[in-house]
Amino acid sequence: MSNNIALFITFLLGLFIIIGVIITFFLKKKQKVLDFIFAFAFSLLSMLIILDLLPEAMEHLGLTRLYLFLLFTMLGLLIFKIIDDFIPEHDDHKMTKKEARKNIKHIGFLTTIALIIHNIVEGMAIYLATLNDLNLGIMMSIGVGLHNIPLGIIITSTLYMSDEKASKYILCIGSLFISSFLGGLIPYILNISTVNDTIIGSLLSLTLGMLLYIIIFELWPKILKTTNKKVTIIGLISGIILLLIGIFIG
Repeated sequence: MSNNIALFITFLLGLFIIIGVIITFFLKKKQKVLDFIFAFAFSLLSMLIILDLLPEAMEHLGLTRLYLFLLFTMLGLLIFKIIDDFIPEHDDHKMTKKEARKNIKHIGFLTTIALIIHNIVEGMAIYLATLNDLNLGIMMSIGVGLHNIPLGIIITSTLYMSDEKASKYILCIGSLFISSFLGGLIPYILNISTVNDTIIGSLLSLTLGMLLYIIIFELWPKILKTTNKKVTIIGLISGIILLLIGIFIG
């Protein structure tokens, strides 16, 4: 299979992020939307870890390298803990409206960093899969693309609703847009058709740890304190359903 076609498919993945961005600007009732998005993100990222990242990481590392899985997962948690320590206090009970917007921005930035790393790894995997089997690469890209639509909504909602400067917002969305393409570009430039399982497994474990931090210390407290219980439940269920659809198609 042509290297150029495989690389082009990884580029198309970024378009799903843009679809999520566009959808966001048609949404109304922002507080309810935000409650929905936090619940949606919680279930989506939780299922992504359980059904995608965890099995993939263990498949690449195996039980004999379980220590690497634990090491890089803890490293991911530690990295985001260190980043979190540089953020001003963001306990919901103590926050002014201005501080609440900063908290939303904080979650958006952390999620963006983790997802960029995740998308780079996925881009590498899809590029290599497409080289060997075009149909497999296309199906994988559709599955990942379905994941990217709600992720685009999540990032756009958190950063846009935090009144973040347009330049930083565009930078985050742009980085997400090209992240999968960058993943495909790495093996393309190096002209390689396989990547060491240890490297892939370690990067997946690192991303898993980062997303765990977001789920446990950022999203879960939001869900517990929401006043829109019905919206929250719908968000939780929607995230699970959409990810299952993406996995089934992919």
